[in-house]
Amino acid sequence: MNRKRMKVVAKQSLFQDIRRMIEEARAAVAATVNAGLTMLYWHIGVRINEEILKGKRADYGEKIISTLSRQLTQEYGGGFSAKNLRHMIRFAEAFPDERIVSTLWRQLGWSHFKEIIYLDKPLQRDFYTEMCRLERWSVRALRAKIGGMLYERTAISRKPEAVIRHELDTLRADDRMTPDLVFRDPYILDFLGLKDRYVEKDIEDAILREMESFILELGADFAFLARQKRIEVDHDDYYLDLLFFHRALKRLVAIDLKLGDFKPADKGQMELYLRWLHKHETKPGEEPPIGLILCAGKKHETVELLELEKSSIRVAEYLTALPPRKTLEKKLHLAVEHARRRLEQGPPESVGRKKR
Repeated sequence: MNRKRMKVVAKQSLFQDIRRMIEEARAAVAATVNAGLTMLYWHIGVRINEEILKGKRADYGEKIISTLSRQLTQEYGGGFSAKNLRHMIRFAEAFPDERIVSTLWRQLGWSHFKEIIYLDKPLQRDFYTEMCRLERWSVRALRAKIGGMLYERTAISRKPEAVIRHELDTLRADDRMTPDLVFRDPYILDFLGLKDRYVEKDIEDAILREMESFILELGADFAFLARQKRIEVDHDDYYLDLLFFHRALKRLVAIDLKLGDFKPADKGQMELYLRWLHKHETKPGEEPPIGLILCAGKKHETVELLELEKSSIRVAEYLTALPPRKTLEKKLHLAVEHARRRLEQGPPESVGRKKR
């Protein structure tokens, strides 16, 4: 390399280094400003709420917001419209604990909070808040998760409220994921582009083509390992459809695809896969493998009688087309009610043979 060429390369290297410094500094400043604004908006919401509570008339709050918005806009410009002030009030109502807000502003911006604060249920809000923080969703991703009813599809939503609260508190304190926070039912696989008629291999092929979208639907921390994983037992060969590893759970995840409804024999097949994986593939420090049977339909009584929730096997439906929101809401509401009613009734009593 001649001397002139070396000078050009050196100048380019210098330019790239300084450019990187500037970009990093700008990003840090933007993050600091965003965090400061988020806390400011929370304090404004708290202060306005305090003032509104002093009023006796129903229209008192609207008058305060309208007057305050006009004054702040004249003094500080945009950002303090009546609509934005209402967002701040709702922010303070949805997140009354300043300590929690002060731990979240590093990962969640004001735009994230605006998507979360209007969700109806506190547990629902806390779920999206903690998952967004942990998995670092963009605002667009958060909006898509809410629109796809992720919370209602996650196994944790079908537990008693005290259990949900405990798991979310543990997630907030320790960043510890559990299978009930990871696995969903149903899985929405509309991105696979499957037609009316298809076989299991078509689903596998489509998943491999759309692996990025499939992992986004599965959730963060899934790493793809193998397709048609060969399992040899007593000189017989079996083939597991898909094998993943979940970093947060620290365990292998075996996925078996079924074209039809879930059948009891599917449980035995998955148990064989999991025991083989535990014996031959699990590394020191990892948890035992867990299985996910994805099927076109599942029969609740069959799943209950097999007591799959007590095992390391999950059964979930997959939908190859996204249904209308009302249809999905109804389906998930019935599933939640069914699960909670079963939990209230307790496990089914064992049935013995009658004495002769």
